[in-house]
Amino acid sequence: MRYLHTMVRVSDVDASLKFYCDLLGMEEIRRKDNEAGRFTLIFLAAPKDKQKSLANRAPELELTYNWDPEAYDTGRNFGHLAYRVDNIYETCQHLMDNGVVINRPPRDGNMAFVKSPDNISIEILQEGDPLAPQAPWDTMENTGSW
Repeated sequence: MRYLHTMVRVSDVDASLKFYCDLLGMEEIRRKDNEAGRFTLIFLAAPKDKQKSLANRAPELELTYNWDPEAYDTGRNFGHLAYRVDNIYETCQHLMDNGVVINRPPRDGNMAFVKSPDNISIEILQEGDPLAPQAPWDTMENTGSW
């Protein structure tokens, strides 16, 4: 058995690709439009997984866009997606500078939570050892749910 991907439904392809690709740094691997089923599948991979994804099928994120409008709940029942980053503070600053709320700031230099445009919780973890606590993150309060 091999883990292949996680699927999340999205309501706005452009907003979702901006969040996952432009802000988080993931890359689109492939896309499939299914006219009969009236949906689009977009597969994304983290940069360090991209080559594995193309050759050996590393786990991917599948964004599913249903062409007919649907209302999705907060996504909290899903749990969360988790990604490791080279510098959690730089990543969180980049997201915040682009209008993303840091729901659980990286006070410990190791873990943060944000939400996608469709309210999917995203856990951001520091690669390797936690970074030393630093301002303003070390005193920043939680915002909303995560």
